[in-house]
Amino acid sequence: MPDLSTAPVRIARPAADLAATERFWVQGVGLDVLWRSGEDVEGGHRLVMIGPAGGSWHLEFVDDPASAAQAVPTEEDLLVLYLGEPASAEWLARIERAGGERVTARNPYWETWGVTIRDPDGYSLVLSRRTWG
Repeated sequence: MPDLSTAPVRIARPAADLAATERFWVQGVGLDVLWRSGEDVEGGHRLVMIGPAGGSWHLEFVDDPASAAQAVPTEEDLLVLYLGEPASAEWLARIERAGGERVTARNPYWETWGVTIRDPDGYSLVLSRRTWG
């Protein structure tokens, strides 16, 4: 079996509005566009891959409003970034200007250890001041 601890990770999901999703993750959160495609590629749909430059993970957002409308994120659908420090007020304001909405986490643990932000598709991003590992 391969060593999964070093395997790159891609999280893929549909987006209702690809431009709004990109604005949130790039202009707000501060990640980079790593790749994008138009409808002319295999699969026949537009998508954008966003993540930290040189990172071992990225997010793939597919332009599929119909599928995004069917997906109903719950309060437990979380993407948690372990920052090792609190998110700055300036960063949080930038994320909100880019379409994020600060929300109260369902689990009080995240209220103690971070900030929860809902993205334009209704999924939650937690910016945790804790570290991992």
